[in-house]
Amino acid sequence: MELRLDLPATCVVAEPCLLGESPVWSARESALYWVDITAPRIHRWDPASGVRQHWPMPAAVGSIGLRERGGMVVALRSGFHLFDPRSGALTFLENPEPYVPTNRLNDGKVSPEGRFWAGTMDDRPERAPTGSLYRLDADHRCTHVVEGIRVSNGLAWSPDGRTLYRSDSRGAAIFRHAYDPDSGALGAQETFVAMRPEWGRPDGAAVDVEGCYWSCGIGMGRINRFDPDGRLVSYIALPVTHPTMPCFAGPDLKTLYVTSLREGLAAPELERTPLAGALFRIEMEVAGTPVALYRG
Repeated sequence: MELRLDLPATCVVAEPCLLGESPVWSARESALYWVDITAPRIHRWDPASGVRQHWPMPAAVGSIGLRERGGMVVALRSGFHLFDPRSGALTFLENPEPYVPTNRLNDGKVSPEGRFWAGTMDDRPERAPTGSLYRLDADHRCTHVVEGIRVSNGLAWSPDGRTLYRSDSRGAAIFRHAYDPDSGALGAQETFVAMRPEWGRPDGAAVDVEGCYWSCGIGMGRINRFDPDGRLVSYIALPVTHPTMPCFAGPDLKTLYVTSLREGLAAPELERTPLAGALFRIEMEVAGTPVALYRG
């Protein structure tokens, strides 16, 4: 039986995002980045000073990853780009799906060895299985890896970098693949977790040093912790119904930041959860795995 963890979630940035996502901790800056997909905007917050910055984007921004050489890789509706926050310059790399105008890039993350992965989703209400998962190598070559996805989400890797986890937020399942960090190749798809309605739909995720997978249960206001065998062992309740993605942060990686959304919520729900769209912080008992940097 799963255990509800008594870990309070503190609102640290109350100004709401329409669709907050993709929190990424910069260890070298001691700062947190995240996106508001449909605003569209990239945010930065320094927890020590409280200083905030933001950069508008020319198209919906699904996710970001930090680069070894500075700046970031960005997954926009119009494709993969490099972004320099100092100058505001965007450098186009590739649009993986110019032939599917109803799709957009969504959840993305840098793998432990430095590749950027991001998936697409059907941006129409019906969410047809037109999405795919892509790998962006250090040489900026883009490779199509998985297809038939409604809403690509939940990317994370095991601590040894040998297992990739991913979810389909409209498929009610979390999957895993054997992962080859040398080539970036995936093994066969396995069902890791078959979600139950009371756990929510599987959204963004992160992995801790014990190999457990923390997945936002969107719609049910919780973060679910699954052990390496796919068993739900605990969860954290949140003050919003639609958390979107967690990120381990801080000098010891024992602070969890969680984004959320308010776009599409009906007025009664917004009245019950006025902090919808805010950014939250949870002080954890376990550390997360380090945030990797894109080598491209």
